[in-house]
Amino acid sequence: MKRARIAWAGAVHDAIEAGGQLELRTPAFKGRRLSFDEVVWLPPLQPLPPQRPRTVLALGLNYADHAKELAFKAPEEPLAFLKGEASLTGHRGFTVRPAGVGFMHYECELAVVIGRTARRVQKADALDFVGGYTVANDYAIRDYLENWYRPNLRVKNRDTCTPLGPWLVDAADVPDPMNLALQTTVNGKLTQQGHTRDMIFDVPTLIEYFSSFMTLQPGDLILTGTPDGVVDCQPGDVIVTAIEGIGELVNTITTNTSA
Repeated sequence: MKRARIAWAGAVHDAIEAGGQLELRTPAFKGRRLSFDEVVWLPPLQPLPPQRPRTVLALGLNYADHAKELAFKAPEEPLAFLKGEASLTGHRGFTVRPAGVGFMHYECELAVVIGRTARRVQKADALDFVGGYTVANDYAIRDYLENWYRPNLRVKNRDTCTPLGPWLVDAADVPDPMNLALQTTVNGKLTQQGHTRDMIFDVPTLIEYFSSFMTLQPGDLILTGTPDGVVDCQPGDVIVTAIEGIGELVNTITTNTSA
C-alpha cells in the first residue's frame, strides 16, 4: 500500500493511493478522493509524541561510485550524521538555495522508515523492523563542506533541504530493498542513475549497525546514501528523484526563504 500525508481544507489528513487519486483516511472524510493537484503534500510520516523527537540518520559515501566521483576512498564502516526534522519537506515542495552559493546538488536516496523498536538487532532479522520505504532527496551545499566524512550542519541540516515522499510504501510491498533502480532528472534531463544493490552497507547491515549502540524507534529514518551523478542545481530547476516501486519525488529550487 502507498500511504501519504497531505494538507487539504485547512487540516492534515492521512491518505492512500487509489486509482491514480488520493483517498482520504480521516474519519470525517474517509473514502473521499482528491486529485494529486488539490492538496499540499507533506512528508509521509506519522507525527510523534511531543516528548519524543524523530531520529533522522543519514549516510555519507555509501556508494562506491559516489565516493570515487568525489575522489575519496570508500569507507570501511558506515559514515553517519544526524539531521533535524525541520530539514524535511514534502513532495512538490520548494528547497531554498542560499544566496551566493556556488554548488548545491541533489542526492537521490532510499529512505528506510523504522516500524518497531529495534535494539541489538541481528542482520538476518533486520528487515522485520522496517515499517516502509520512501524517497529522499538529501541536498548538499558544497560551499560549506569542510570534511566529506563528517559534513557540518550547514551542508546538510538546513530547513527544506530534505524533500521526502510522495509515498510511504509498506515494507511488505518491497520484497527486496536492495534490488531497486534509482534515477534523477533535472528539468527533464536524466542526470543520475544507480541501483540500491551497489550500496556499500546494505539496509540490513545499517539496521544491525545502528541498533548495536542506539535504540531505533518507530518513525525514525535512515537515509541510505546516493550513487554518483550529482550536478549543481539552480533556482527554478525542477528535480525529480525516483526509485523503482517507491515513487517519484518532485522538488523545485528557489531563492525565496519563505518557501
